[in-house]
Amino acid sequence: MEQQQNSTTDLEDLARRVAILEAQQAVRTLQHQYGYYLDKCLYQEVVDLFADDGSVFFCGAHYLGKEGVRRLYVGRFRERFTDGLNGPVFGFLLDHPQHQDVVTVSDDGQSARARFRSLMQAGLHEQAKDTFRGTASMEQWFEGGLYENEYVKVDGVWKIKTLNYRPFWHGDYAKGWARTEPHAFRPTVTYPEDPFGPDTISDGGYEFFPNTEVFPFHYPHPVTGQTVESEDNEAARQPAAQG
Repeated sequence: MEQQQNSTTDLEDLARRVAILEAQQAVRTLQHQYGYYLDKCLYQEVVDLFADDGSVFFCGAHYLGKEGVRRLYVGRFRERFTDGLNGPVFGFLLDHPQHQDVVTVSDDGQSARARFRSLMQAGLHEQAKDTFRGTASMEQWFEGGLYENEYVKVDGVWKIKTLNYRPFWHGDYAKGWARTEPHAFRPTVTYPEDPFGPDTISDGGYEFFPNTEVFPFHYPHPVTGQTVESEDNEAARQPAAQG
């Protein structure tokens, strides 16, 4: 009897571990699919990846619910980059790869959190300058950023619950990131005054490189179990003293 109970326990433990691995892979695949849709400016398909009560934190702004998510992707991004077209336009590059992922699944297997890195390459080909109707400001540029997202399983399907993207640096291809003026996309007007605006805008600064502060990790240190934080974020936000 004891041996049978141990066998049952072992099988249950194995089933739980397999379920966690399957959930990790499903979340990883979902985020990679998000990146592929974003590559080709398929903004409606991006919105469809979100839960009905999903949301987006982007550059200090918070877009609430599926309608808020739609305002950002189908509204602001689609109008800016493809002049309202859902899909790629001639001569405009917007590669947005997803990699270096760390996925943490909840004990019940119904939700998860994940950290991803993206190194975006974007630009406008010289042959498209006369036909492009978007508002991209640089001819060729790079962007580096991190995602700290939440996911939820709804009726057996994994969806994005909260997408939290923090771009850290921009680099004009000709100047490089060391000589590109730091800037951000922070909106200044909320919805409905701005029809594509966020629901709320956070207080405080939001600056690109040379800022280097830590974007909080959703997971503890794997060896110590401690929360990892920068010892002095103020030093990461201010230039070194001269002299």
